[in-house]
Amino acid sequence: MSLPPEKASELKQMIHDQLCKMDVHGRIREVLAETLHEELGLESQHLSEEDLMKALRRRGIIDDVVKELNFLSGSDSPFVNSKEKEQELSNKKEMHHQEVTTTPKLPTHFVDREPRVLKRTNIDPSRRYLYLQVLGGKAFLEYLQEPEILPGQVCSTFNLCVHFRNQRFRSKPVPCACEPDFHDGFLLELHRDSLGDGCKMADATTMLSICDPVHMVLVRTDTSGDTTLVASYFLEWRSVLGSVNGTTNLAVELLGVGTECKVSVGILNIKLELYPQINQTLSQEVVRTQDENWINRPVCSYVRPLRAGRLLDTPRQAARFVNVLGYERAPVVGGGGKQEQWCTLLAFLCRNKGDCEDHANLLCSLLLGYGLDAYVCIGTKAKDIPHAWVMTCSTDGTIIFWESLTGHRYIHKPINPDDPPLVEQPKPLYPYRTIGCVFSHQRFLGNCQPSDAVELCMFDLYDESKWKPMSEEAIKSVCSPGSTTSLPPCPSLCASMIDAAAVSNEIELQLRVLVSEHRKDLGLTTIWDDQLSYLLSPALAAYETERTTGISAGNEEFQDAIRRAVPDKHTFKGFPIHFLHRNARRAFVTCLRSSFCEEIICCRGDQMRLAVRVRAFPYPESACAVWIMFACKYRSVV
Repeated sequence: MSLPPEKASELKQMIHDQLCKMDVHGRIREVLAETLHEELGLESQHLSEEDLMKALRRRGIIDDVVKELNFLSGSDSPFVNSKEKEQELSNKKEMHHQEVTTTPKLPTHFVDREPRVLKRTNIDPSRRYLYLQVLGGKAFLEYLQEPEILPGQVCSTFNLCVHFRNQRFRSKPVPCACEPDFHDGFLLELHRDSLGDGCKMADATTMLSICDPVHMVLVRTDTSGDTTLVASYFLEWRSVLGSVNGTTNLAVELLGVGTECKVSVGILNIKLELYPQINQTLSQEVVRTQDENWINRPVCSYVRPLRAGRLLDTPRQAARFVNVLGYERAPVVGGGGKQEQWCTLLAFLCRNKGDCEDHANLLCSLLLGYGLDAYVCIGTKAKDIPHAWVMTCSTDGTIIFWESLTGHRYIHKPINPDDPPLVEQPKPLYPYRTIGCVFSHQRFLGNCQPSDAVELCMFDLYDESKWKPMSEEAIKSVCSPGSTTSLPPCPSLCASMIDAAAVSNEIELQLRVLVSEHRKDLGLTTIWDDQLSYLLSPALAAYETERTTGISAGNEEFQDAIRRAVPDKHTFKGFPIHFLHRNARRAFVTCLRSSFCEEIICCRGDQMRLAVRVRAFPYPESACAVWIMFACKYRSVV
């Protein structure tokens, strides 16, 4: 891209200043003198440009200059001021960061080692855009005593996730600090076809009617890759409509989550700009809004039909995806019972883990998107532990329970307590004990049957003698877009950025090293059988298929291949195990807790060979199911 003359001059001046700061000219003179006297000899009078460049590269001077200049592209460039950005946004293509939902590799360094995916976006001059810049943070007092992070040092990082009207973005990771060095820009499209004429420029009044806030979620990733929800904030952006020149600067105070919802986490410096600028600013006040924040919201607002596009093909695959997302109970401060803290969908997806209610809300939303009559059930399981799961009602009256934490499905067959004792009653296979209510995005029904035991309940939701409904009009009044208790629209799911083959190979190689070291400590040698390892692959694929579809397939071929690979009078042992993380050492420690797996890993015998196979199955939002199988074969001694 060519620069205007004045910008080129400015760029040259900045480069010159940086070179002077580094004393590059003095270092070049030193290299020149050394090269003349040492490498070319005192008698040499001519030094070519190529010889000098080689000498500079050998001493790393060129690399130092490039690192110090640190050129950035797109909206991050320090050489583009706001007025010129406005012109470029109207006429050219802008580079900006798209959503990247990869879980950071282990260990996490303060340098973003993940490949940044940059996508060119056509800027339509007939549409309005909001350019949101995060220009650093301050007063993150929890990290006040943290030492300065050195290059390459392992440390915890912050990521800021942004969602607005079905547009998702993720900032580059920055080290956790008292003043985190956020410098990211996000280009948000304000003008949507749903506002009316798709070819008409949205004016200030039209934009004022857009009640969706910008949802910002701050997530911390520690050195082990574990994520923690730090803050969730709904930014009311419409204040920019009354600002001069369509630009405003905000200091956004982030509050904690759950029981710490009144405690300040830190402050983000936000700059908002409208492109193109509006001709007339608004003088009236705009409504400000902000349930990780400890705001009571109707449960129906947490469920909305969600379409997965081409990322998930079937409802059962959707159930498997939700199951792969991590489970973590909401923290309880000071003891007591279960903490009622439900996360918004964006916060749940950004963390890649949540409580049973978060899983149930997401699964119900996906099943509604597939056209099923789905509801979230609130009740208890064994030992009266509060629990949430999903229920679908088929057109033939069949009731199916979906356990969002495991992906299992159960058909509900009620027990009739009035039947004679000799009549055989169905035995429930599901873990649920009682049920108090069910709800969807449009309905909320309370259980008013004589017993709340799930096995005795009838699920004819239109029978008001069994299920007391809340007024659907009342639900609409508090859950409709724009109401103070409603949530913004559900964010769309993002495709996985995980390379399944690369992840599988990496974990497998790490496990081989761990097994070899473990056996060496026991005084045992290790010989790997690559062919036997490869033959384990079909079994791992079959296990994942069974988890997704409920159908077991391919077992006959696997068994036949193993019989052919294991000679007569030899014994084969295999141990499959499943994980929802990609930490090889953590998986190995877990495997050693199984006496059967330890027996395989520590096996002694004649002609003993070991095998291990890893298969990673990626899902949207960088969720990943990992199957591992350890195996051995050895000659049996009778």
